[in-house]
Amino acid sequence: MPIYEYRCTDCGHTLEALQKISEPVLTTCPACDKAALTKLVSAAGFQLKGSGWYATDFKSKPAPACPLKPEGGDSKAADTPPPACAANCACH
Repeated sequence: MPIYEYRCTDCGHTLEALQKISEPVLTTCPACDKAALTKLVSAAGFQLKGSGWYATDFKSKPAPACPLKPEGGDSKAADTPPPACAANCACH
């Protein structure tokens, strides 16, 4: 169930309420008993628990090494991919 924040427009009292989405909006302030509560817009907070959705689940795999990359040698040649490389490897 989500936690909603409310503020009284009359006395300024703020509160949090754990409510179902289907429940009606609170209107009566518990501090001054006036019908002056307004629902605040706030950032949603949630936690992912258990096995499943982790940052490591969708990370891309490292690109394969380029078989055409020269070992050592000229650094300018390594910056420009060879024609068969097609820029899909880790050589640049």
